[in-house]
Amino acid sequence: MPPTRLSYAPVSTAGSWPPDPPPPLRCAIHQPNLLPRLTTLAKLFASDVWIVLDDVQFARRDYQHRTRLAALDDPNRRQWLTISTHLPHGRSTLIRQARITEPHRCRRRTAHLLHDNYRASPHWPLLRHALAPVLELFTATDRTAVITEASTRILLDLLGWQGKILRSSDLPSRPGRSQRLADLAAAAGAGAYLCGTGGMTYLDPAPFTGHGITVHPFRTPTAGLWQYGRQISALRALMLLGPDTLAAALHTLSASAQGMHASAPAPRERLTPVKTRLFCTPPGTASPASSCPTTAA
Repeated sequence: MPPTRLSYAPVSTAGSWPPDPPPPLRCAIHQPNLLPRLTTLAKLFASDVWIVLDDVQFARRDYQHRTRLAALDDPNRRQWLTISTHLPHGRSTLIRQARITEPHRCRRRTAHLLHDNYRASPHWPLLRHALAPVLELFTATDRTAVITEASTRILLDLLGWQGKILRSSDLPSRPGRSQRLADLAAAAGAGAYLCGTGGMTYLDPAPFTGHGITVHPFRTPTAGLWQYGRQISALRALMLLGPDTLAAALHTLSASAQGMHASAPAPRERLTPVKTRLFCTPPGTASPASSCPTTAA
């Protein structure tokens, strides 16, 4: 009998290693802004979760009820678009407590200024359609924050953002500027916090470290598309480039941002996409939080 020839098939290692864990959930915390600036929109777009900071003091000098529009043909030709707002508790009024005054006039002026500035864009019909529910909110609610949050939601929707939106007034947190932001990020299940350049000047990373959350500085370029990104509404960039091209630019920025994963962030299957619910029930009135930060990074 001939000798038996033994042969051994190599053992496959496929599937023997656990899959790489998903990247940490990225969180941005920001006040509701009216048709926000490009730098603000970019930070929200790069996040998986936007926590709307609605229970801090309303600041008239900020963008919580206004935005600066710029003409398509000249970024230096600008005008303010403002929602007339009453603060029932004076300077201590929280963002979510601010009330719209003259809603019919504000609606007409908003529609007129947007049409006047951007009707020449080939992308105007798309924006006009998306804005219709926002304009209806002027007479459907008396809360400024409902309209400003909705105005940001529709821009994120046009860009194909797949994240989810929470409100700070619905989440537990402790006093202290950085402590509160860290608690909010932790309550959202975030593993990374996107911090703008302004926030990096005051943010204490210790509370975030205590939650196991990494602070990622989020910076935008200052040339080209971004030259006026901190000064004017993102609407001009959207109307010049269109949603697809602008979304591609924001994907590139978020992928290359310092401390973030190299892969583009969209779409994120581990999150359930949130449809824009413009006619949402405004949250109830919360007690003033004097120790809460008035801005978020």
